[in-house]
Amino acid sequence: MKMWGGRMSKPTDPLVERFNASARFDFRLAAEDIRGSMAWASALGRAGILNEEEKTAILSGLMAIRNEFAEETFPTDASDEDIHSAVERRLTKLIGPVAGKLHTGRSRNDQVATDFRLWIMRACSLLSGEVIALQQALVGSATADLHAPMPGYTHLRQAQPVTWGHWVLSHFWPLDRDLRRLEKCALEASVLPLGSGALAGTSVPVDRVDLAAQLGFSEVSPNSQDAVADRDFAAVFLFDCALLGVHLSRMAEQLILFSAEEFGFVELDESFTTGSSLMPQKRNPDPLELTRGKTGRLIGHLAGLLSTLKGLPSAYDKDLQEDKEPVFDAMETLMGAVPVMTGVVCSMRVNRDRMAAAIAPEAFAVDLTDYLVAKGLPFRQAHAAVGKAVRLAESRGVGLSKLAPEDWASANSLFDGDVVNLFDIHAVLNRRDAAGGTSQRALEEQLQAAQVRLKAHE
Repeated sequence: MKMWGGRMSKPTDPLVERFNASARFDFRLAAEDIRGSMAWASALGRAGILNEEEKTAILSGLMAIRNEFAEETFPTDASDEDIHSAVERRLTKLIGPVAGKLHTGRSRNDQVATDFRLWIMRACSLLSGEVIALQQALVGSATADLHAPMPGYTHLRQAQPVTWGHWVLSHFWPLDRDLRRLEKCALEASVLPLGSGALAGTSVPVDRVDLAAQLGFSEVSPNSQDAVADRDFAAVFLFDCALLGVHLSRMAEQLILFSAEEFGFVELDESFTTGSSLMPQKRNPDPLELTRGKTGRLIGHLAGLLSTLKGLPSAYDKDLQEDKEPVFDAMETLMGAVPVMTGVVCSMRVNRDRMAAAIAPEAFAVDLTDYLVAKGLPFRQAHAAVGKAVRLAESRGVGLSKLAPEDWASANSLFDGDVVNLFDIHAVLNRRDAAGGTSQRALEEQLQAAQVRLKAHE
């Protein structure tokens, strides 16, 4: 008999059975479901709905089921519609009809909302741990080559010189924002729906504030109808996952480029590459490409859930069964991708010489402009003068640093013989001494700030 079968005079069509069931994916909520049921049983005991013997029997049965799930010995049944009915079926098998009292005053609507929130709170913590490990790897790489010069790019064209440490830390801070978002997501999920019933609240005199404290929620839902319908926390989680995926994808894309023969800035460890079935020489960055590719999947999950939610009326609708698969898959995807990125960063080798040699003289153009501005020329005129010098070097087929003194003078009379000093890479880097810049002081300050943030997260 279905838990709702008393109303029906005919059995459910097998097609509907298969279409309606969620057991194939929501068994992931087993630990949370049992935890919530144990708290509810205790609350029913305090409310006088269960006597001490009944409460003890239910709690003992639930603990036995929890152990079965932990040991992967839980006996499933083809009739299991979802994790909730499966646990109730098993509890009835273990302790008899008294198991039927557990659902007093509770609906699967507030039950699943509670389970799902608990799961996402735990997922945020687990995912944050992996992101922190990646941040640690980035800080380690930045520390090792903090001041190693390299080209900086905009529009994938050389722009200004930076350092490896500066580039690496540019990927640390987006992850830091991801961690803050995951913390906020866990807090948003930390609102107890249990005790909301199907939509109108429960008639059982349970202490919801005490229930929240038992289960680790920070507050109780203020409106029972909203409580069973609210999936904002799931959408926020998927947004956080999608944006984390975007940050991983951008890092992966740049490492794919930087490890190509034409760049040679980094060498990926063999253990984080794959080969070609045809070309013996190839070492392909497949883990990085997969990380980049899976980001589309993460973005799609967010769009899918928002589309599901946008037309729902108030309270619970069966459409909300579609909330879990995208969340579960997003978590599984990132729990694979983030550690892979950590392994790539920890094992790759940075080629300082190739990076330094790749810096083109034209990347110093802003410093040449600043030189003229310091001599009193308005910025726009200085910009035009340096542009003229760049054009002249291109027409001569030489690098900007190879122009003769008369060439500089033809671009602008304020250029003097000391212009050659502007092509000193270390001087150029150190001139950008404002917070967040490339000077030795600014970089060491930024690295220290990253280390402080890491310690705070840990």
